[in-house]
Amino acid sequence: MNGASREALAAARERLDALTDSTSVDAAQLAGELAAVTALLDREVSLRRVLTDPAQAGEAKAELAQRLLGSQVSGTAADVVSSMVRARWSQSRDLVDALEELANTADLTAAQKAGTLDDVEDELFRFGRIVSSNTELRAALTDRKATASAKSELLRSLLGGRADAATVRLVTRLVTAPRGRSLEAGLESLSKLAAERRDRVVAVVTSAVPLSDTQKRRLGAALAKLYGRQMHLNLDVDPEVVGGMRVQVGDEVINGSLADRIEDAARRMAS
Repeated sequence: MNGASREALAAARERLDALTDSTSVDAAQLAGELAAVTALLDREVSLRRVLTDPAQAGEAKAELAQRLLGSQVSGTAADVVSSMVRARWSQSRDLVDALEELANTADLTAAQKAGTLDDVEDELFRFGRIVSSNTELRAALTDRKATASAKSELLRSLLGGRADAATVRLVTRLVTAPRGRSLEAGLESLSKLAAERRDRVVAVVTSAVPLSDTQKRRLGAALAKLYGRQMHLNLDVDPEVVGGMRVQVGDEVINGSLADRIEDAARRMAS
């Protein structure tokens, strides 16, 4: 997001954090309600345009949102949406994207309060790896002809009783309402959002063999020192990494694998 939308999203994040800090707010319920509003505005383009029309007064748009949503969602959810439509958005679509992010953040906050945020982070990562390695499963979850209820049932059979409730909700929303994203991109976005809840950076570590607990601690400490932020390690094993490891943080790759060093040497010799 750029310009006005970025500022509006920052303000919305702060408001959500302030609300969910209260023990009286059910973060999981709020997440579901914000997700429902996201689906509504994603579907109703004309309404979305009215609520983001810069020619209309912010208070008038907020009152409209309250009238439309007041009997459908809790007062807390209606207040969040009302405060968002008071702001200026560069594009009407940005409002929907922001609402979706807030819904996901609220679910992650619920997991954080329950002490299961680390589990959710790991489950999202593992599920992404399962999807990427199972073409039949990926096809079933991304089949445009399949109904949302059929996909939800498939996910319940896969994750029910095996994953945290927040993980199930997050993945189900992504699969049933991808909003133009690939499944892999959506899962990666959720993983990053989960890490941000604890002000951590996600490092995807690929090694030929599983790392020991001591190696994990040392690597985490080294990366935290390098990036100046706490690190969450998503660990993956790939036998093709002959030695060492490959670490990816965002778009940056720290390549320490023997296989890559061999390839690099071969390229230099060929040139």
